[in-house]
Amino acid sequence: MPPKKGKGKLTKAQKATQHQEDEERRLHEEGEAKLQAEKEEQERLEGERKKKELEKLELKDQERREGELNELRHLLEVNHTAVTTWKTDAEEKAKWDRYLHCDGSPDPAVQKDVNTYISLWREDPGVNMTLVLKQCTLALKLAEELEGLIRDNTDPKEGLKYQEGFILLQELIHHKYLLTTDEILQTAAANIDTETGNMQTVVKDDNITLCLWANLKKNSRFKGLHFEEAGLGFELPKQLAVSNIAVRILHTRYDHLSTLARMADLRINTPLPRSLAGGEEVPAEIPEQGETKRKGGAVEDIEAQQQQTVDEEVQSIQGHEGRKSAASVQSMKSSPQPPEGRGSRIETQMEALGAEGESTSPLGQRTVMDSSERVQTVDLLQYTPLGGVFYYNVFHLPPQAHQVNGWEIRQLLDKGLQVFPYPEEKSHSEETEAVTCPPVGVSVTLPDFVVFLETPHVARWDSAGKQWRMDGITDVSYEEAEAKISFKMDSFQALVLMQETYANLPFLSWELRPLGQDSALFTVNGALIDLSITIQGDQCMLQSDQESGLSHLKEKWMSGPALQRAMLNAGINIFVNEYTEKYVGTCGKDPLTEHAAYEQMALFTSACAFSWSKWNAKCGAAHLVMQVCEHWGPDSVPKGSWSLYLLGAQRSQKLEITEQSEAFSPDLYPGGEFHSTFIHMLQDDMSPEGVARPRGSSCLFVDTVQSLLCATRPLMYS
Repeated sequence: MPPKKGKGKLTKAQKATQHQEDEERRLHEEGEAKLQAEKEEQERLEGERKKKELEKLELKDQERREGELNELRHLLEVNHTAVTTWKTDAEEKAKWDRYLHCDGSPDPAVQKDVNTYISLWREDPGVNMTLVLKQCTLALKLAEELEGLIRDNTDPKEGLKYQEGFILLQELIHHKYLLTTDEILQTAAANIDTETGNMQTVVKDDNITLCLWANLKKNSRFKGLHFEEAGLGFELPKQLAVSNIAVRILHTRYDHLSTLARMADLRINTPLPRSLAGGEEVPAEIPEQGETKRKGGAVEDIEAQQQQTVDEEVQSIQGHEGRKSAASVQSMKSSPQPPEGRGSRIETQMEALGAEGESTSPLGQRTVMDSSERVQTVDLLQYTPLGGVFYYNVFHLPPQAHQVNGWEIRQLLDKGLQVFPYPEEKSHSEETEAVTCPPVGVSVTLPDFVVFLETPHVARWDSAGKQWRMDGITDVSYEEAEAKISFKMDSFQALVLMQETYANLPFLSWELRPLGQDSALFTVNGALIDLSITIQGDQCMLQSDQESGLSHLKEKWMSGPALQRAMLNAGINIFVNEYTEKYVGTCGKDPLTEHAAYEQMALFTSACAFSWSKWNAKCGAAHLVMQVCEHWGPDSVPKGSWSLYLLGAQRSQKLEITEQSEAFSPDLYPGGEFHSTFIHMLQDDMSPEGVARPRGSSCLFVDTVQSLLCATRPLMYS
């Protein structure tokens, strides 16, 4: 076995080199350890220093906390008192101006005056279209005022009176439209269109568009008609084309049916108050079933009136006695007919109530099984009716006048205008036979005073359930370029176009900046459309690049609440309520902290600009983050001028991070301090002139800005 080879011995030079390398490695490691220790010590000392500094700042904040809160409280109280006084004086002045105006309209808050007005108008036999339209304009103004009282009312007993007056008034308005319709149709033969052999006419004013067609020729090849000047059309199956009928499409720019739906739904979903003992307590303001009389000669009790719908009111005309005609004029005194089928209708409502037991909101969407048909009830919180109501009706054509030896002979009917039944009711002998009633068609050009951000939804009125439904509508076709929607239905009913209420939420960004003293611009970049609201004192003006649908709103000054209602009616919604969270994703902020932020932002709007921050969604529910900078003039805020501020329930601070930082950090800005209020935090970085500007702000301007912020809640929904 050969001998093992020994390891080669290192030379002295190699040993020296290796030793030197080991020594250098040791020294390097010792140096790094020393540096690490020094760094850790420095960090520890810096942490202790920062901790002591924060403790000093917190102590300083605590020492001045009471003074800052008292100052803020004083500013808010002064503004609130001044605004309350101004609003009270304005209401008194409005009442006095109304009294001096003497235009014949009753005070909507006085039930006796409203009932007297309704009774006198009901007894008026006039059916001249011009006169009736003028009367309806005055009545619609009264109905709008009653709607406002119903919306703002807090007393259930008073609210019931306002609802009664509103229901009676809206029914009487449609009754008057029916009488004028009957008057026009009675002379249809004298106004025949030479091309078609039928009668067609359009009547328009600021509130309604009335389209009438009388089938005089009864041509089996007739398919339908489009009223060009009204943008409305209809299609009929053959069996109606040969029938003695008249078709009416009445488009009202207002929507009373949705108000009735909200009132009916509120009654169904409002539980009876309970006494402290735990038993059921019947509220005194709800009338008993036997109660039928009210002050001022009002028609029978509100429950009976609520059961009566516009469609049923059309049919109830059959029971009215007397009418005016060309041959004879009689004084018409019509008393309301008790709604037929009341028992079955109450049963339906009770079934609906049972199905709604798990609804989480007063107007929650419900799906009910009704005779094997799936009923899709519209949630009036999720969807908003736009553009008014389209009443689509078919009537028996009244007997036409005949000329005999120079005499005009006309048959007078006591029953008045009667609804033509379609689909036809099956007789007993036809139950086993297949009776087909093809659907009827409708085409609607979208109204030019609303904006549809998405394809409109179509809903039909369920007169029995007092609700809008989306089932029963087929073959929907939307032509966006022509802004026209067509569809078919099984019967003739009232229709409405709808849009998702919160289609433009959540906001992508927002900004509130001053334009001058008591003037500001609030800009919202919504999910589908951008818009701005200019605020000047207590007046607001909408600005938008949207060309169609907003011409009646843009560049027009109005109060904040009036602008909000006008925008909602126009389909431009940026406003929220207590139910919005059910339909829109939010940042989930503490409402008290959020409200306090809006109060203080409004106080300093004349001197500071405020803007959206992406970090607001990252800072947690207890805090708010926004960009702020001092800004006075009407020019845009220069880039790089913004600073980030963190707001909490107890204190506010300026942040070290910027909007371009990679991650969120709540670290205090170097040299910054804590403050118990947001406005005192802002004052640390403001010039003396900037600090003084908010003191000169009008109380009405501050209130308008705060109301707008609270109505949109940009810190929550962006």
